[in-house]
Amino acid sequence: MTEQKTAPRMVSFGAIWFGQLISMVGSQLTGIAMGIWVYETTHSVSLLAATQIASQAPYVLLGPLAGVLADRWNRGTAMLISDFGGGLGILTAALLFVTGNLQPWMVILLNIWVASFNALMWPAYSAAVTLLVPKAQYGRANGLVQMADAMAQIGGPALAGLLYVTIKLGNLAFIDAATYAFSVILLLFFIRIPNPERSEEGNKGKGSMWKEMAFGLKYVSQRPGLLSLLIYFSLTNFLFGFVQPLFLPLILDNWSADVFGYLATVMGVGMLAGTVVMSAWGGGKRKAYTLLASGVLGSLFLIAAGIRASIPLLAVAGFGMMFTMPIGNASSQAIWQAKVAPDLQGRVFAARRTIAWGMGLISPLMAAPLVDFYFKPAMAAGGSLAPIFGPIFGVGAGRGIGVFFSLIGVILTIVGVAAFFYPRIRRVELEIPDHKAEIAAEDVAAPLGDQAVEGAVSA
Repeated sequence: MTEQKTAPRMVSFGAIWFGQLISMVGSQLTGIAMGIWVYETTHSVSLLAATQIASQAPYVLLGPLAGVLADRWNRGTAMLISDFGGGLGILTAALLFVTGNLQPWMVILLNIWVASFNALMWPAYSAAVTLLVPKAQYGRANGLVQMADAMAQIGGPALAGLLYVTIKLGNLAFIDAATYAFSVILLLFFIRIPNPERSEEGNKGKGSMWKEMAFGLKYVSQRPGLLSLLIYFSLTNFLFGFVQPLFLPLILDNWSADVFGYLATVMGVGMLAGTVVMSAWGGGKRKAYTLLASGVLGSLFLIAAGIRASIPLLAVAGFGMMFTMPIGNASSQAIWQAKVAPDLQGRVFAARRTIAWGMGLISPLMAAPLVDFYFKPAMAAGGSLAPIFGPIFGVGAGRGIGVFFSLIGVILTIVGVAAFFYPRIRRVELEIPDHKAEIAAEDVAAPLGDQAVEGAVSA
């Protein structure tokens, strides 16, 4: 990518990054506020869980379709449609609330609608980074993308808690709709995203919608290094999925709710710090080493988090665990961006996320029964695990989650070390050549307001 081409493309990357940051903060506001409103209205944990699943499942179920569309259309067009559709759903929620017509069950349908459009954003955004950023800067660029997510996770909950009390759900949803509109305006009038040159494999993968949806998984399965890397992340997502729904009960079993807010903020700052380091550093020369090392280090922090009911220990462990996460994620993303040709990335990245996230949806459903019916009673006085782990973790039903956390951390550590000794993962950057696709000067897209949508969808 020549210097003449690089400068305007980096400006476009910066504009996309900023627009998505504003939109993600708005989404955090509405997502948290809707959850609070549903629970305050119904006091139903089951309904609250259903709204959360509704906001996640479309990413898994519609991922392959979203990947095909991201490859068929200009990436800016796909992002524009994603933001427009998501913003329309949020605006509908705001209007229903202020007119007194919003019902808790409607939140499930609205979450499905918004998440379905948002599912299109990730493969298009990821592939756009590849087209706008020089290959040597993939690690730093992905660090910045992770940074935006961290900033939204820090600022969103704090603002949502404050604004929900003062201006209520309807006005929060209007603010979120405005952030979507801001991103749409940037994409429509100010951002240029080039079209990728068609690769030989991309031409071979063209066909019906079903064929192209299956292409991403087929592509990965034919490359043992990428397949092994995907299996590694699927397994770690599955294991970490046990931890995510139990963090709040771990705190509330031992302290009051304000401690949860304090520790959540510390963890968010840890994630932000990791993104700052990654965006400045870019990762090691061998990104596979960086992602595996960060995964093992994060697992050690998880082990430490479960050992004692100590606020300082949990703060340090939570900070460290979240610090390592964006470093590993950005390193992985840089590998995939370098190895997969740009015109294939929508389909391949969507298949990758569908599999990796699909595993992460299973384990949260298993976590609560495991802890409630085994680990908590087993760590109570006289329980079967109390004599074994009591001297280290302490005895009491509240320590059951702590033991569970540390055991998951041990398994994650073993997985990370084993992955390092598996040559397909360790040598993935050496065994799979980088793509050599370049973007032709005539393929640079005009701002979307000056062009038509490319590539009609056909079955």
